[in-house]
Amino acid sequence: MRVAAESQVWIVPTQRGVWIPAQFVHSIECSGPVAMRTLYVRPDLAESLPDSCQVLHVSPLLRELILDIVDQGSLEDRDEVQLRLARVLVDRLQQAPKVSLEVILPKDGRARQLADRILANPSGTEPLNALAEGVGASARTLERIFRKETGCTVGRWRQQARLLHAVRLLAEGLSVNRVAMDAGYESTSAFITMFKKALGQTPGQFRELSGKPDEIP
Repeated sequence: MRVAAESQVWIVPTQRGVWIPAQFVHSIECSGPVAMRTLYVRPDLAESLPDSCQVLHVSPLLRELILDIVDQGSLEDRDEVQLRLARVLVDRLQQAPKVSLEVILPKDGRARQLADRILANPSGTEPLNALAEGVGASARTLERIFRKETGCTVGRWRQQARLLHAVRLLAEGLSVNRVAMDAGYESTSAFITMFKKALGQTPGQFRELSGKPDEIP
């Protein structure tokens, strides 16, 4: 899934979830076969949860908790067992590792045009000067805006966009070699090195842990 909220975009692959606090207007775009479960956490129980959107790793225990609660429909305070289950869910959400699978979108209109161009073709290799043509600002100005509004250079932002693109392709079942090529890397080894540095696991390990969409009950 591709989730957009406020000034950020997240990629949510298989066996991951996205926490979205209340009042965050967002959109969801699905790519390929997707089985999604949605839970709503009562405000008083959610006070200890993050106040910003985050992609979270869904452990086997958290996954089973989510499936069980969805099957029940809703949990009632009057039932002590169900209340304990809700609290266990919140505890698991608190401890779920955050996965850095997002990009911050610049607010400046010129920089946003550049960001949209990169997201439309994350594997592209055009130099910044070429990408900046027609957006109304020089490459130097765009670099300054990106540093101020996203916290990173255009090059680093582009690398993160490529990572999100690669994650999406891996989740769709493409081979590591194919993903490396489609994500714009000159070699598979360079892609594996980048991926492991960013996410702490190789692309192959990521695929193995993610499983296949049609295996989700």
